[in-house]
Amino acid sequence: MTDTQGILGTGISEGLLLKPVKYQWAYELYNQAVANTWFPHEIQLGEDLGDFNRMTDEERHALTHLMSYFNPNELLVNKSLAFGVYPYLNAAECHLYLAKQMWEEANHCMAFEYVLETFPIDRAAAYESHVNVASMAAKEAFEVKYIKRMAEESLDISTTEGKRDFVRNLVAYNVILEGIWFYSGFMVALSFRQRNLLRNFGSLIDWIVRDESLHLKFGINLILTVLDENEDLQTPEFADEIREMILGAVEMETTYNRDLLPRGILGMNADYVNQYVRYMADRRLEELGFEPAYGVANPAKWMAAANDTLQLVNFFESTNTSYEVDARAH
Repeated sequence: MTDTQGILGTGISEGLLLKPVKYQWAYELYNQAVANTWFPHEIQLGEDLGDFNRMTDEERHALTHLMSYFNPNELLVNKSLAFGVYPYLNAAECHLYLAKQMWEEANHCMAFEYVLETFPIDRAAAYESHVNVASMAAKEAFEVKYIKRMAEESLDISTTEGKRDFVRNLVAYNVILEGIWFYSGFMVALSFRQRNLLRNFGSLIDWIVRDESLHLKFGINLILTVLDENEDLQTPEFADEIREMILGAVEMETTYNRDLLPRGILGMNADYVNQYVRYMADRRLEELGFEPAYGVANPAKWMAAANDTLQLVNFFESTNTSYEVDARAH
């Protein structure tokens, strides 16, 4: 199958007609993403201020650390989509989904700005940490390396090496950043609600997780489609490289979480979070067709329920919102 017939390609005049839809999974994810549209200020974060003021220094450090990481990285994802994914796809349905995903990343950035506006967090310190904290800067440098390859170097998507670079970028952003590193942060963020703290902040994270779950589905589907359509990528050596990328990312996250939780907080320490990281990495490996690497149990069984955000409870109104725009009867 040639590139122009498959999902990859750079022709400006290609992918201009939506119907007939070739990649139904992308079209369905776009429609679901539109139905999931939400806005940060619909959540009354101010109601969590009392909880924030009662938190320990270690708990406030963890929350500030999370904002330091999430805020710039939501925008980093958008750069990866704009430079490293969108220009190399032919399918209109993929372009529709990516446009909505980019809006969602911007919305997440605004959501985290809302957190910084609402809680008495030192914004300058939060902004500087992604540069000054070595473990956080290392993660960012890892991701930036892939953007630079896609944006600053000549990428010929018709060559095997060009296609490999495309897949490497997807793995770096969709699988590692969004599918492992972000989920590690979500688990820490949602752990406060497990102790009946920051319930509205938890609702904000729920909505972000719901978006990210679709980003992950799109990325995994896209990787598997590219591999299926391009036999030259189906080599043991390339598979080993991708697997090693993921295992290396787990080590980086392990170091980062020790800085996030240097002394631990009630009911949680870095070892606990890092077991969850290894558990999530095994799930991502399986989704890509690999055997699990760690074989560890999920230490946070409650995250399964927390991540099932199809039915969300609006805690400040105590009503079931099941937040969907233009929800249709099924």
